[in-house]
Amino acid sequence: MSIFKSGKGEAARRLMLLVACAVLLWQPLYGQNAGKWETPQTIDGHPDLQGVWGNNTITPVERPQMFGDRRYLTDEEQILLRRRIAEITEGDEDALFGDGVFEAALSGEVRSYDPSTGNYDQAWLVEREVHDRTSQIIDPPNGRFPPLLGDADGVTFNRPQRGNTSPASWLDLTVDDRCISYGAPYLNAGYNSYWQIVQSKNHVVIVQEMMHDARVVPLTDKPHVDDKIGLWHGDARGYFDAESLVIETTNFSGKSTFGHNRSRVNIERFTRLNDTQLLYQITVDQPDTYSAPYTREFIMDSTPDPIYEYACHEGNYSMANILRGAREQERLSQ
Repeated sequence: MSIFKSGKGEAARRLMLLVACAVLLWQPLYGQNAGKWETPQTIDGHPDLQGVWGNNTITPVERPQMFGDRRYLTDEEQILLRRRIAEITEGDEDALFGDGVFEAALSGEVRSYDPSTGNYDQAWLVEREVHDRTSQIIDPPNGRFPPLLGDADGVTFNRPQRGNTSPASWLDLTVDDRCISYGAPYLNAGYNSYWQIVQSKNHVVIVQEMMHDARVVPLTDKPHVDDKIGLWHGDARGYFDAESLVIETTNFSGKSTFGHNRSRVNIERFTRLNDTQLLYQITVDQPDTYSAPYTREFIMDSTPDPIYEYACHEGNYSMANILRGAREQERLSQ
């Protein structure tokens, strides 16, 4: 089944060529399981991806310059990283979100995520997983985002737009500050970073622990909605390509705080590696920010535990207090 005949036409086909190249990049890893493990099937004969999967990898989104063109960590480096992460966790210091764990393990310096107002400590975060990659970005081959366009507005994939520091109303705040969405897919690691996948014959549902987003993806070659219709998380269509689930998403509204929800086309690929690991890959065409598409991938690990609702506004006091603080700042500056 192919959904790339649906008329978004040329952009999707060009992006699919990039996806095909990216798939070749991870074939050696996937091939390690060839002949040793078979992907389980659902009652409908599809690859069974169901369960709760956590993105708790320490692999940084972009490759640190010190690794050059090297894609993989050595065994010795992985042992060192595990030891350093254990020391950081036991140190009861500020919580390290996203790439912060990798950076601290390499440098030995723990930097606060939010030094101006204080921060969670490490007890709030889950145990992180050490995988053998030096970056999540696999294309461009240097492991870094493509060059920014000269007029890019700063809304990039892993760098959300900053909110107004003196908002006149809630409308001046970003969609994550307003607890509308943290983007779908939510790709930050280590903090409420779990997805639950549920499958039926004709649909796949991906429920994110972060916020309240549930993506309902029809398995169909039906065309996408009209170009005039824009959605926060886009319009998704899915199909199975051998052992992988492929999801194409278009029709983004362009209003999201998160770059990948402002794309022209996103192509995602989900592939079981074994009983406990799922390889996730996304190729993003974000022409308002980057000079070329890019591909990012990481390993998600299974867990028997359920996911929970993320209480974003913590009793609904946050919004009122943010606005109250802004008015107090204005009073003090007069």
